[in-house]
Amino acid sequence: MIKSMTGFGREHVLANGREMIVEIRSVNHRYYEFTARTPRSYGYLDEKLKAFMKSGISRGKVEVSVTIYNQEGTDAQIELNESVAQGYLNALRGSAENLSLEDDLTLSSIMRLPDVFTVVKKTDDEEVIWNDVKAVAQVALDRFVEMRFVEGKKMYEDITGHLDIIEQTVGQIEAQAPGVSEGYRDRLYAKIKEVLADRNIDEQRVLTEVAIFSEKVAIDEETVRLRSHISQFRNLIDSDEPVGRKLDFLVQEMNREVNTIGSKAQDLSITKMVVELKSEIEKIREQIQNIE
Repeated sequence: MIKSMTGFGREHVLANGREMIVEIRSVNHRYYEFTARTPRSYGYLDEKLKAFMKSGISRGKVEVSVTIYNQEGTDAQIELNESVAQGYLNALRGSAENLSLEDDLTLSSIMRLPDVFTVVKKTDDEEVIWNDVKAVAQVALDRFVEMRFVEGKKMYEDITGHLDIIEQTVGQIEAQAPGVSEGYRDRLYAKIKEVLADRNIDEQRVLTEVAIFSEKVAIDEETVRLRSHISQFRNLIDSDEPVGRKLDFLVQEMNREVNTIGSKAQDLSITKMVVELKSEIEKIREQIQNIE
């Protein structure tokens, strides 16, 4: 089933002391174009995300936004400066002894002294963070692809409706086409009779002229190729592979055949049907611009 190039997916998770949010959005584009918005300190995620998203997206202008919040205290480690604490302890006890003061030192009093403790920020493990982000991104990507399928189903129904109309119109043209030569023959006879009055008509010459005309206005080859393109189109939109570019090519070929039919068929009713065909093909062309 075809997929739309328009989509959105989001996931929000708390993992390993970090709150992570991944959002994916895309619009139609001829190729795969990727941009990422990640926190400055996590810039190394950009290329990883680009390759990861490519596994599930073949076409479209894709933007991925990653937000990471560290829970308070989880990215820091408290270290005791033992030498500083020991220095304070020795100095205070020496002063107490020299001044004949009571030694009432406790752990809490030492903790309040400057530089006894040092806050050391943990070094991020890039591989751990990437694995966490990738897990969140996978869920967002699944939702993103699901939305593309939903949009694709609507497009599929619309396109097949237009294809049905095109096939019906081609059938009407095929039924009308033989009458074009017959009409030409009748008009030719009438014109010759008008010009020659009661004189004899050269039947062979008339038949030759009609045969030449029939060859010039024959559209059998064009209608056969047009039906072939329609059949290929139906097969492609039922495929699970990205088919947007192939469909674009087929639409061009369908237009080419219809234009040839219009230029060859010397018949007003067929000309009107050609206009209808071109209108339906244009509606399909507009839809497939957003197919992956």
